[in-house]
Amino acid sequence: MATITAALVKELRESTGAGMMDCKTALAECNGEMEAAVDWLRKKGLSKAAKKAGRVAAEGLVAALIGDKAGVVVEVNSETDFVARNDDFQKLVRNIAQVALASGKSDIEALGSESYPTGGSVSEAVTTAIANIGENLTLRRVAGLSVNDGVVGRYVHTQISDGLGKIAVIVALESTGDKDVLAALARQLAMHVASANPLAMTAADLDAATVEREKNLLAEKNAGKPANVLEKIIESGLKTYYKEVLLPEQVSNHPDHAGKTVAQAIKETEGKAGAPIALKGFVRYALGEGIEKATGDFAAEVAAAVKG
Repeated sequence: MATITAALVKELRESTGAGMMDCKTALAECNGEMEAAVDWLRKKGLSKAAKKAGRVAAEGLVAALIGDKAGVVVEVNSETDFVARNDDFQKLVRNIAQVALASGKSDIEALGSESYPTGGSVSEAVTTAIANIGENLTLRRVAGLSVNDGVVGRYVHTQISDGLGKIAVIVALESTGDKDVLAALARQLAMHVASANPLAMTAADLDAATVEREKNLLAEKNAGKPANVLEKIIESGLKTYYKEVLLPEQVSNHPDHAGKTVAQAIKETEGKAGAPIALKGFVRYALGEGIEKATGDFAAEVAAAVKG
């Protein structure tokens, strides 16, 4: 029996793009012979993953999963929307979210190294899925929220399976109040976030470049006015802008809190909950946001593929 060294596994992984555990298994099955191990992986379809890695993946699913006082959102991308309806892909996304929730890891590299439920690591599970499904897949991002006491609520828009869809939101509420009341409020707020798409909790949390761009727009609109007048206009304009993009200052879109801001809606609910409620944070993932999608003639690509 040949000794399977880390160097051999690394070499096979680099040449095929297959997962670490798959490479180790291939070498073990082939008595350490590199060419035979490559052929073994090719027969299993596992070496195809590397060839797909450069293709743009902007479709797929986002997931929101909540547990006791914690929640996570995860985005896993695929090349086409069809894959989102694939049971194996949905299972992959759901399992990754469960690993993220259990481990508390909100860093892609750290999450990728975590153990996957069926064996190997999360990263290796993605690589295996690429070979099996036949598209490039990418574990793009993950984020989590937790509270010492209270709840984390969720909402998934355009849901195609439990917790999986096109927009996923989690909202954290810190409170010792009635958990059922808190859970209902957290879901309402998560629905609001999905629709209103706030940018931050406070002005200090906003990206400095975003605020500067807003100031410049206000200055350009009011060019020619005296400096002291322009300063007041910009100050007033920013206050209006903050009401539009900061979650606590946005007007709630839920009928139970018509005409009230999110902050007022939370305050109003404290009586029902029987305790103060603090909005600790939110995370909103919209599938594929920020990814530049490739454009091309899909029919021509299919014709080319048929011709071989």
